[in-house]
Amino acid sequence: MVHLKGKTVLVTGAGGFIGSHLVESLAAKGAEIKTIVRYNSRNDWGMLEGISPDGKKHLDVTTGDITDYGLVKKAVKDCDVVFHLAALIGIPYSYVAPESYVNTNIRGTLNIMQASMEEGVGKIVHTSTSEVYGTARYVPIDEDHPLQGQSPYSASKIGADMLAHSYFLSFETPVAIIRPFNTFGPRQSARAVIPTIISQALSAKEIRLGSLEPVRDLTYVKDTVNGFIKVAESGKSVGEIINVGNGKGITIGDLARKILDLMGIPDMPVRADEERYRPEKSEVMELICNNAKARELLGWSPEYSLAEGLQETITWVSANRQIYKPDRYTI
Repeated sequence: MVHLKGKTVLVTGAGGFIGSHLVESLAAKGAEIKTIVRYNSRNDWGMLEGISPDGKKHLDVTTGDITDYGLVKKAVKDCDVVFHLAALIGIPYSYVAPESYVNTNIRGTLNIMQASMEEGVGKIVHTSTSEVYGTARYVPIDEDHPLQGQSPYSASKIGADMLAHSYFLSFETPVAIIRPFNTFGPRQSARAVIPTIISQALSAKEIRLGSLEPVRDLTYVKDTVNGFIKVAESGKSVGEIINVGNGKGITIGDLARKILDLMGIPDMPVRADEERYRPEKSEVMELICNNAKARELLGWSPEYSLAEGLQETITWVSANRQIYKPDRYTI
């Protein structure tokens, strides 16, 4: 087992939802943290702007793009552990700009793997997604389930996963792949369904979503981040693909009703908006995690119930409602 205290770690995608929570957790463990945050002219670090002052104290922030190999190589230098989270993740936008997903998700992963191999990084934790499984052929879904690219996003992540794993098989690069199921919590963008429901409930007269029938396995972000930490620290995770999820499914329609109940507005209408539907063959109808491997290999198990995580998310979105635009469909 590797302890992260005093280790130099790089987090790509640190300005994102999960990345910012991971940075906070790593800071609490005493790691020295380097990050790559996508460049913008506002010098905005994304969701890293919202972390605690203590979390920012030891940050070394590089702004740039992971498709730039020279920038990645400099960032990886002298790192003990690399957490690779940077990716384009919005499924609807992948229908609009699929080439962007190939460039960021596949080429970006290639850069991370090549630079990490050349610099002798001790552990690379590559981030996958449950979307690579497509609609379940059986549930719960274990790591041996077939991969099905039902959107350009999921196809690009399958490519990135296979590329990362190939570096382990070809060069013995110490890669571990974590495959989170649907993560939610504070700081999640309007692209995701839970902040969409909450922000609409705060300002609208009805909830408008895509299909209400798909089933999702929802994991609170602190549990997901704990999975990242355990994958990085474990000596058994190298070369492995490991699911992280609760193991319980809920339909999008029932999820909306649960959130409205927690917000004290159970009678608000919930309707499916055809504008928000995925193409029929692209919709993933059921994702429920088999987390036995994470439990046995890492000693990981979820600590937050769905209700507990939703309540914390409702509180955060309510306090930060100005960042959401519930009258617009965010892809």
